Amino acid sequence: MLLIHCPWCGPRNEDEFSYGGEAHIVRPAAPEAESDAQWADYLFMRTNRKGLNLERWVHTHGCGRWFNVARDTVTHRIEAVYGMGEAPPVQSRGGG
Repeated sequence: MLLIHCPWCGPRNEDEFSYGGEAHIVRPAAPEAESDAQWADYLFMRTNRKGLNLERWVHTHGCGRWFNVARDTVTHRIEAVYGMGEAPPVQSRGGG
């Protein structure tokens, strides 16, 4: 089981959290101008790379706040935890 450090509540077991997908996905500025294929790409396509990934998590059974985690998908080691809207303190292998 992962031990995730909530920035507001401290270290907690992973079963208190929900995974929110890849972090730093930028919503199109004018979604109505996007084609169906472009909108589908924004909604569903993620890098899903092996190694260090930047992810969104929410403390579902705690404070309910969102934050970002830099986690290695091979070892599950958490490299960093940082706030929403903040720049990642580490760079993922794929640049995202």
